[in-house]
Amino acid sequence: MRVLGISAFYHDSAAALIEDGHLVGAAQEERFTRKKHDSGFPQHAVQYCLDEAGIKLQDVDYVAFYDKPFLKFERLLETYLAYAPRGFQSFRMAMPLWLKEKLFQKTLLRDEMKHWQPDFDWQKRLLFGEHHQSHAASAFFPSPYEEAAVLCMDGVGEWATTSLAWGQGNKLEMLKEIHFPHSLGLLYSAFTYYTGFKVNSGEYKVMGLAPYGEPKFKDLILDKIVDLKEDGSFRLDQQYFDYCTGLRMTNEKFGELFGGKARKPEELLTQHHMDLAASVQAVTEEIVIRLARSVRKETGAKNICLAGGVALNCVANGKLLRENLFDGIWVQPAAGDAGGAVGAAYAAYHGYLGQARKLNGHLDGMAGSYLGPEFKDDEIEKRLIAAGAKLTRLTRDQIIEQTAQALADEKAVGWMQGRMEFGPRSLGARSILGDARSPSMQKTLNLKVKYRESFRPFAPAVLREDVDKYFDIKSDSPYMLMVAPVNEDRRRAMNEAEQALFGIDKLNVPRSDIPAVTHVDYSARIQTVHKETNPAFHDLLSSFKAKTGYSVVVNTSFNVRGEPIVCTPEDAFRCFMGSEIEVLVVGNCFLRKEDQDPALKLDYKNAFELD
Repeated sequence: MRVLGISAFYHDSAAALIEDGHLVGAAQEERFTRKKHDSGFPQHAVQYCLDEAGIKLQDVDYVAFYDKPFLKFERLLETYLAYAPRGFQSFRMAMPLWLKEKLFQKTLLRDEMKHWQPDFDWQKRLLFGEHHQSHAASAFFPSPYEEAAVLCMDGVGEWATTSLAWGQGNKLEMLKEIHFPHSLGLLYSAFTYYTGFKVNSGEYKVMGLAPYGEPKFKDLILDKIVDLKEDGSFRLDQQYFDYCTGLRMTNEKFGELFGGKARKPEELLTQHHMDLAASVQAVTEEIVIRLARSVRKETGAKNICLAGGVALNCVANGKLLRENLFDGIWVQPAAGDAGGAVGAAYAAYHGYLGQARKLNGHLDGMAGSYLGPEFKDDEIEKRLIAAGAKLTRLTRDQIIEQTAQALADEKAVGWMQGRMEFGPRSLGARSILGDARSPSMQKTLNLKVKYRESFRPFAPAVLREDVDKYFDIKSDSPYMLMVAPVNEDRRRAMNEAEQALFGIDKLNVPRSDIPAVTHVDYSARIQTVHKETNPAFHDLLSSFKAKTGYSVVVNTSFNVRGEPIVCTPEDAFRCFMGSEIEVLVVGNCFLRKEDQDPALKLDYKNAFELD
């Protein structure tokens, strides 16, 4: 039994394929088209999934779409009628697109499929799940739990913005929902917009900026904007927002409350913006923890699964972990809309088709999230040489040893091995790596390699067996979705002058013996590396440990700002030549920047639209 899941037409389009309960492959369309957050029909991702399974589209039993367009259209109409005549401009702009495309997505999907299988009966084989049902399925069914509560939080699907479900075996029951326009995701996006970042991509920047500020506006938000109940349910006062009726997230009244107009992109960040970021982050954490306490009290659940865009807030996840409300917390690594493709496929396979669910007894069903394309060494060598690369082909042991040495020499290393990750995080398959011990590595990677804002923190990748030697966490965090404090014994005491610094001035002060991955509040967004899911990366960290005594490195996504994470050897080589990465390792091919033809150097700094 095979089910193809599809997420498309809004942002982060993706495809995923389940075969007899096993997740064969999953990928985002942006990785193939090189268009960040590509929302088009994921034809390349679909083709990849079919190729990975060695099948054609006619061999798929059902295709499942991740939401219900008619329900979304209903929300659009009802919202307009509730606020009319205010909001006519945005309604007028949205309506032609809906009437032309989005309302008739079943026909659109059928037509897109025709070039694979023109005579296939898609009227009977095409299924639609609700948006939050897809999120919940993506969280529960691949989780390692036989039963669990499932909490989903995002901007908005059809109507739901927050939902609670109960999963047991192959059953998933939706229990409660909070509806639009009351949305934790949209609240966070409003502050993302107001502090000058791009909605639907800049929220993680707000999270990274928050530790530079103080939550001075938390009480004001809870007093004026968010009516928060003890059980975590909430309502937003719509007089401060414009997302229901306008073309902006916030309005003038919001600006009056928080001190002026919204910051323009690339304008100087001030302490005021940092305090706003800290405040909305604090409110988000408060809501998430209250919701979780209520879930525990009402369901008695020992385990909880999380999905939806808000579940990518790894700081809130880390706070929830330290509350010790649950025995286990599992977060879908592609918690945003891309993961809806996985959820739609699982919901159809278990829910609609009633197929049994099998746990593997140890690891989850996402296989480390290494679900994308991979390339054989002969193909890698051929493709890199065709691109003009000068390389040395080594044995696997030599690759591990020489890469570990390059890291110990404080070089920035592009690392591409095995299957590409699914979701927004690079997890040691398409990564840029650096020495976590280096006081200058964080700034170097931000400004010279990633070409992004200097305040943004980097994550540590650490051997799972050593995680508690560096960080105050004992549980798995394979998907870089938990933040935990750096251990006290690794911290460096700040002198009086350093303590007097504020905002981004704190950035250049080493705060521990692993300064490149220690944020200004002594926190770190942790990835635990497991031999079972990524043996090559595990071996690299083990070799680095043998050389340096440290089993932790900087791990950031293999791309520059505004570019999708690399997929192919050619993508990796272009990024290598367009940035100041010093060493590139693709499969068993080892490349040094100084050996390359200078004529192939690219200007990557301004090659992509800023995110």
